[in-house]
Amino acid sequence: MMKAKSRYLLTFLVLVPYILNAQVKQAGIQIFLNHQGLKHASVGICVKDLSGTKLAGHNEDRAYTPASILKVVTTATALEILGPDYKYQTTLAIDKDKPGRLLVHGYGDPTLGTEHLDNTPDEFLSRWTEQIGQKFDSTKKLDITIVDDYFGYEGVSQRWTYQDMGNYYAAASYGISIYDNTYELFFNTMRLDTCPIIIKTRPEMNLSFRNTLTMNATGQDNGYIHGEPFSVNRLLSGDIPGGRPSFSIKGDIPDPGLYLGEVLAKQLTDKGFKLGTVESTYDRYFNQMYWKNKRTFNEDIFYRHESFPLKDIIKDTNVRSNNHYAEHLIRTVGRTKTTDIYSSALDAGIDKTKELWKARGLNTDALTMFDGSGLAPSNAVSPAFMCDLLVYMQAKSKYADAFLESLPKAGKDGTVGSRLKGTRLAGKISMKSGSIYGVQCFAGYYIDGDKKYAFTIMVNNFTGSRSRIVQAIDKLLLSMF
Repeated sequence: MMKAKSRYLLTFLVLVPYILNAQVKQAGIQIFLNHQGLKHASVGICVKDLSGTKLAGHNEDRAYTPASILKVVTTATALEILGPDYKYQTTLAIDKDKPGRLLVHGYGDPTLGTEHLDNTPDEFLSRWTEQIGQKFDSTKKLDITIVDDYFGYEGVSQRWTYQDMGNYYAAASYGISIYDNTYELFFNTMRLDTCPIIIKTRPEMNLSFRNTLTMNATGQDNGYIHGEPFSVNRLLSGDIPGGRPSFSIKGDIPDPGLYLGEVLAKQLTDKGFKLGTVESTYDRYFNQMYWKNKRTFNEDIFYRHESFPLKDIIKDTNVRSNNHYAEHLIRTVGRTKTTDIYSSALDAGIDKTKELWKARGLNTDALTMFDGSGLAPSNAVSPAFMCDLLVYMQAKSKYADAFLESLPKAGKDGTVGSRLKGTRLAGKISMKSGSIYGVQCFAGYYIDGDKKYAFTIMVNNFTGSRSRIVQAIDKLLLSMF
């Protein structure tokens, strides 16, 4: 009898700190929920240890709009399916059926000419030109065909909003990407009696702008570029700072495959080549008879360009919240399910994502995806699912280190570089942020020695300023960890 009492006492003494810890976390959550800006908001919170045991929560099973914390799902999925050392390829080939034609075949590399990842944007063009010079006679006419149909030509999610379409952060994704599918549009805003004067684009783009921009005295960038994929027509709306000799906003390159062909053609012309036709497969894609008779080219590949490894790509995706990379990742996952270019790579990627996590034992009922970046307001996920995924990626994944390394550290890196700065949690919280209109979310880990927790905080439809909500979330994290 005494031995039994001793066992009960030992169990009680072990559980007391655990219970008190959970109570402290729950108390911090209640203080957070009383914030004035959350009076009309929907809030979901989940905190779990790496055994999967819930330590605290609030409406954790409900689904909320995640914004960019959906990239946690996308990058984890890509890592699990493709592995950290996966590299995209872009091939250069001679068309065996027409030896005077160069075929540039893209397989979804988002880093070609990127300004990120410690890359020199135009270096690849020099290498390509050298390789092409060894295979083609510069005195004979050279035709160029860019094969950019790997993801099909859907390009964007049907659930993205009009306000986003045409802006750099909503760039379309195809088999070919160049310069992050982004250009800068420069203005002179010194004259206040007229709309901002367009100076140039960088790189130079053949686009037509309808300029309805106005100027403000606040110094804020509220300018938008609107337009559809493959269209040269762009509408400029909103307002940008006045009184500046040079100010720029960014838009998406509407036809990156064809633009790559034009850039490469200029490079080859400068080297003495005689250029003929420059085209992409976009027009051929809609010619059913062409694809019925000949779906693929007869390629004699002579050069393979490789991207940065996936571990670097997912790190940039999460640290800088790179929508473009995320959209390529979800479509690349889709092409592991089906390579049919007439099937949606995006839809296949979403299906493959759900299949993966269901097979890993997670309940995916609360996961609704319409893209890989979180830009679509219709996306939804529960804090409980996010925590379960985070737990899996640290407790069970063989790529745990690569995944953790991909998340920015609060107070130090990327989009959370100013969060918890100077506090005891700086550098100990690795988390992804997510924000669109009315939405503020964070998901990640607290790791301090043997103390390891996964957490997700999701706020939808808050009122008041975003900065105050974020400050309240900082206080919540400080109260819990």
